[in-house]
Amino acid sequence: MANPVHAPTPEDDPERTDLIPKARDAEATPASRPGGGTADRKIGKPHGKHRRPPKKQPLWRELLTLLAVALVLTFLIQQFLGRVYSIPSGSMEQTLHGCPGCTGDRVLVDKLVYDFSDPEPGDVIVFEGPATWTENDVHAPKSENVLVRGIQYVGSLIGLAPPDERDFVKRVIAVGGQTVQCCDEEWHVLVDGEPLDEPYVYWQNGVPDARQRFDPVTVPAGTLWVMGDNRSDSCDSRCQGGGGLRGVVPIDKVIGKARYIVLPPSRWRGVGDHNPQTSEVVALGAPAWQQGAPLGLGLLAAWPTLWLTRKIRRRT
Repeated sequence: MANPVHAPTPEDDPERTDLIPKARDAEATPASRPGGGTADRKIGKPHGKHRRPPKKQPLWRELLTLLAVALVLTFLIQQFLGRVYSIPSGSMEQTLHGCPGCTGDRVLVDKLVYDFSDPEPGDVIVFEGPATWTENDVHAPKSENVLVRGIQYVGSLIGLAPPDERDFVKRVIAVGGQTVQCCDEEWHVLVDGEPLDEPYVYWQNGVPDARQRFDPVTVPAGTLWVMGDNRSDSCDSRCQGGGGLRGVVPIDKVIGKARYIVLPPSRWRGVGDHNPQTSEVVALGAPAWQQGAPLGLGLLAAWPTLWLTRKIRRRT
């Protein structure tokens, strides 16, 4: 009986190459496909102009991002460069407007200038009250509500609420080593025996009186003698701590120099720093172009902030 004949297989004779099956599909290898053969070709991944555009973020998210960036920038700027302070009283009228219960001026204070120089006569400065000025102060208790305290803190940073510390705003009249007294026959304050030129002085009661007089005081080195422009309604170096040497302000208590009134818009102007010991007006006479400076700075800062925010959003 004849046995069936089986077709030879590659296993029977591995040296016969004609027995190896040929590829049925000529397109089975990447090299046989149009554009194939490149190792970096990945199926299903869009390339070039076919890439899907980034998903547009909702408006509320963009607004929150802008608000967060603005708050961070505001904090950094006011901590290290400048800060807005509210004027709570009329002691600097009519240079700076303020009164209890009303909306006083908001003043931009330069915190950087005195890192390179000392205050000079005529500068309007904001300073932390020395111990002799605040020893009898009664501090109002802070709110127990965490949210209220947080809102008050943020408000104080941007000038919408009084700051936590006891701060004052006055004008420098004399510096360390000078002798100051009041007054001559025409009610001029004298520094080293010379009458001061003070066009900014305001007499709320119309005329000065004998209470304005004080004996000569030699200002110690490293301290300042300061007075309010509203001479008949300002408790300053003449009366704080009992007056005399207890009324001077150490230079290391100075926070910065008042530069501009930024609010309300009707009061936009520079804060003058006329040196009363000379007849020369120096710096910040607030020419007309400076009155629009706050708005211009705000617009200049807004565009880079918006561009940076969109760049970060696209990256993330």
